[in-house]
Amino acid sequence: MPRLRPSTPVSALAFVVYATVMVALTMLKAFYRIGYLWDPARQHQRGLSLAVLREIREGSSWFAPLFGYVGNVGFFVPFGVLLFVFIYRRHLAQRSSDQPRPWRWVLAVTLLSAAASVAMETAQYVFSLGFSDIDDVLMNTLGGLLGAVIAKTFGPRAHWVWVYGALAIGVVFAVLVGLGERLGDPSKIREV
Repeated sequence: MPRLRPSTPVSALAFVVYATVMVALTMLKAFYRIGYLWDPARQHQRGLSLAVLREIREGSSWFAPLFGYVGNVGFFVPFGVLLFVFIYRRHLAQRSSDQPRPWRWVLAVTLLSAAASVAMETAQYVFSLGFSDIDDVLMNTLGGLLGAVIAKTFGPRAHWVWVYGALAIGVVFAVLVGLGERLGDPSKIREV
């Protein structure tokens, strides 16, 4: 079987592609449409919740918090995986005499995931591009941590899966955005 391990530049590209998809889905929905999943006109909003796990305590159903929390964790798992892969590949490319320290990389990925989440939530608030929530930061950070642990656990042999999977996600996302309103039937849209 040929070696499919991605190079450092390809790993970096995959990370940038996935991060771009994340930013687009988090903060830029006011500027494009994928079918009729959301109304771009309704995306210019500003809200802030600093109450931890508020949706669980105050939510009217179990589904919304579960969907939101699991979705935020899942959204950042690939981010954590790809960031870990990039750090690993960069360490190899530098031919460092230092011993690899994967658990330090897991910690670094977790902290960088938290920082990226705080940056996105702050930008959402400042530019009125969504609802900023402390729970999003917590769940995104957990997702980054899980992603790093997954990447560490599966090791370098699985790096190609994560990297080429992220590149495929980028292509699929670009196609969906390109198709825009052609995906869906506006006559079947119902207000909720």
